[in-house]
Amino acid sequence: MTQYPRKTQVGIIGSGPAGLMLSQLLHNAGIDNVVIDRQSREHIEARVRAGVLEQGTVKALHEAGVSQRLLAEGLPHDGFHLSFDGELHRIDLKKHTGQHVTVYGQTELTKDLIQRRLDQNAPLIFSADNVTPDALISQSPCIHFEKDGTRHTVQCEFVVGCDGFHGISRQSIPDDVLRVFERVYPFGWLGILCEAPPIAEELIYANHPNGFALCSMRSPSRSRYYIQCDTNDNIENWDDARFYDELEIRLGDSIAASLVRGDSFEKSIAPLRSFVAEPMRYGNLFLAGDAAHIVPPTGAKGLNLAIADVRILHDAFIKHYRQKDSSGLENYSTTCLQRVWKVERFSWYLSMLMHQIPTHSDFEKKMQRAEFDYIRDSEAASKSIAENYIGLPLNI
Repeated sequence: MTQYPRKTQVGIIGSGPAGLMLSQLLHNAGIDNVVIDRQSREHIEARVRAGVLEQGTVKALHEAGVSQRLLAEGLPHDGFHLSFDGELHRIDLKKHTGQHVTVYGQTELTKDLIQRRLDQNAPLIFSADNVTPDALISQSPCIHFEKDGTRHTVQCEFVVGCDGFHGISRQSIPDDVLRVFERVYPFGWLGILCEAPPIAEELIYANHPNGFALCSMRSPSRSRYYIQCDTNDNIENWDDARFYDELEIRLGDSIAASLVRGDSFEKSIAPLRSFVAEPMRYGNLFLAGDAAHIVPPTGAKGLNLAIADVRILHDAFIKHYRQKDSSGLENYSTTCLQRVWKVERFSWYLSMLMHQIPTHSDFEKKMQRAEFDYIRDSEAASKSIAENYIGLPLNI
């Protein structure tokens, strides 16, 4: 019978990028930890997610010791494009900030982190049933779980919830303590992944009367495309031909001329929401990543925001264990939320600018166009977008 840890310093619920990154950084610092997830390794590694990494996220991967494939396969991007009715405007990241972003799929990043944990024989428990954090306001919190029909308990000094929007961690905070802020958008993104060269060397965010479109990539031979759709739409309504026809319309003739119609091998519809839970700490439970906040994917902030949480929390644990200074842990929620709300603002702003909003009047549509024209003609406006896109500092 497999022996599972009965005691650890930091118990982590969730093996997405946030949980895995925190686990690796803590391991490198000599801080004992265990990761527990209700999903299987196969399920986790098959999830298709974001692919634009801020430099802070890349730095964390270097520090974690899992940047070898990133360096070999990641695509540095010095800018990206906004398109309005087929008119392009390039946001020059390098010019305005001196920095760039890197295109590298979240799926690959997750695989790298999982393999690193397994290579080091670190406690990483998949397919655990009934994972439950307990005694969170005591000095001895714990995590209960079932594995192969046997009940287990891991005694912890701290518990970190990295188990996503639907996870148990945030649900463990009493209703009279937790405050939730949410905006659900009346549309979703229909996305496909295909084996075909990207339409352009940099990402294109497009606004068209038919709706939003995004041209992205995962590699020089693999493309990721999205179009705005109704939240109640069905994937079965969209074969590849119809999807590409609509994408071409939204991009305009000059951009669409470079489109290669590759057969899709993944297709999904994702709803869009803005969501923040406050506080991000309850007793000795800390929330990180999607367990605490969701941003619409416009602007590529979800993964990067999760890694920023982890970097802040990792530094706080280092101060606690090495310097006997718990101020970082005590201030974790306040520190993170100051940054979270600024990132939420940018993702909301870009979403409202680039999508067709069903409730918008003709006046509001004219305001969208005026805003695009202002960005196109204003160096300061373009610089502001660039500064937000490459990632805000951790402590702001």
